[in-house]
Amino acid sequence: MNITNKIKICIFFSICIICVFLTIFLGKKIWTWHKDNNYNEKLMNKINQIETMKTDDNPINIEGLTDINTDAVGWIKVENTNIDYPLVQTSNNDFYLKHSFDKSENGAGWIFVDYRNKLNHNDKNIVIYGHNRRDGSMFGTLKEALSKETKIELVLGKEIQKYEVFSVYTIEKEDYYLSTRFDDNEEFEHYLNTIKGRSIKPLNVDVTAEDTILTLSTCANNNDYRVVVHAKKINV
Repeated sequence: MNITNKIKICIFFSICIICVFLTIFLGKKIWTWHKDNNYNEKLMNKINQIETMKTDDNPINIEGLTDINTDAVGWIKVENTNIDYPLVQTSNNDFYLKHSFDKSENGAGWIFVDYRNKLNHNDKNIVIYGHNRRDGSMFGTLKEALSKETKIELVLGKEIQKYEVFSVYTIEKEDYYLSTRFDDNEEFEHYLNTIKGRSIKPLNVDVTAEDTILTLSTCANNNDYRVVVHAKKINV
């Protein structure tokens, strides 16, 4: 066997080995992806059973939720999407990117409130995050708000809050739209004008510096940009 044939054989076997390792790697990624989704689905079934035990005086069974996780702070439901989840909040914005509602490790993460938010009516902008899962779980259907009329219900403690969407858009990763506090009304008004001007469609919702808003954010296109929804709290 000449040297040229030996080189060809070595290259062939090298390619075969690479393909085998690549197949194993991708197979493990796919298996983990399905495992994480299935775990969260079963967990939501358990959570929904707990929710059926809520009382007339409480819009959600917060005690039942905190029995599973003391980080539970409320619930979010977004019209015309699959978003209907309990909310958590902890001391950072990293933990629930890789952990489920019960704090177990999970690549699907959970829906969580920005750690900077103080849920005591003082913050002008409550920011909520979730992964854009391909199976439509978590914030996987948030993009539906880009084309459909959408209202949002947020439950914090015993209070049901209603929100009306006034701006929807996609944008490259940045921190500005995630601002939670403002020095004065003038700064907040400038912020509102900026995010409203970004909307990809006209939404005839008046919003002023006297209002309180909600911001939902998820990544898209392999983390290249963000899908963003801003909504104004309305009186009910």
